[in-house]
Amino acid sequence: MYPPSYSKPLCRNFTVFSGIAMLAGTMAMAQMRPSGSDPGQSNPAGQSNPATPGQNSSMNTTQTQQDPTVANMQDKAFVQNAMEGGMAEVQLGQLAAQKGSSDDVKQFGQKMVDDHTKLNDQMKPIAQQLGMKLPQQPSKKDRALVTRLQGMSGTQFDDAYIEAMVKDHKKDLDDFKTEAQQTQNPQLQQAVQQGGQLIAQHLQIIEQIAQSHNVANGKGKSSGGR
Repeated sequence: MYPPSYSKPLCRNFTVFSGIAMLAGTMAMAQMRPSGSDPGQSNPAGQSNPATPGQNSSMNTTQTQQDPTVANMQDKAFVQNAMEGGMAEVQLGQLAAQKGSSDDVKQFGQKMVDDHTKLNDQMKPIAQQLGMKLPQQPSKKDRALVTRLQGMSGTQFDDAYIEAMVKDHKKDLDDFKTEAQQTQNPQLQQAVQQGGQLIAQHLQIIEQIAQSHNVANGKGKSSGGR
């Protein structure tokens, strides 16, 4: 047993050492805790984290696509373009029936007059349902094409008309397919599906005519495409 003179200093040193160790441990735990977290709270098990900015953006995009107002505007724009394009097809078909130098071009032109007149007639009540003002003439670009073809004749006219029809029907078919998938209007969806089938038939016929006239991929000797 140590003499009494050594017992008190040893006890004091042990107490100081213990206090320092506890303080160091407390500081280490504080550094390990995430900044801004409340030590008295923790996330419940299974609770999902808040959505990231990218997720919020995706949700907003979906909501915008389903917005009835936006869908109505898209339908109006499609019907406007479809009816203007239909009127152009009728006018160009009349030219082909009159000025075409080959029977297949003449016959295709008359088919465009008949089919696109009917297709536009189907679109009219839908346009009225959407509260639209019916277009009265083709677009400015299509009117320019009609004027250009009016100045041609013979095989030059045939090649330019065939080229325009191949290019135009490819674009129209894509537009009709897209609208059939996007529209929420049952009447318009039915008309678009029927119209898309008709345009697909037109494209098949005009591509065969282009092949027989040696107008490869709709590119003839003259540039008459839209």
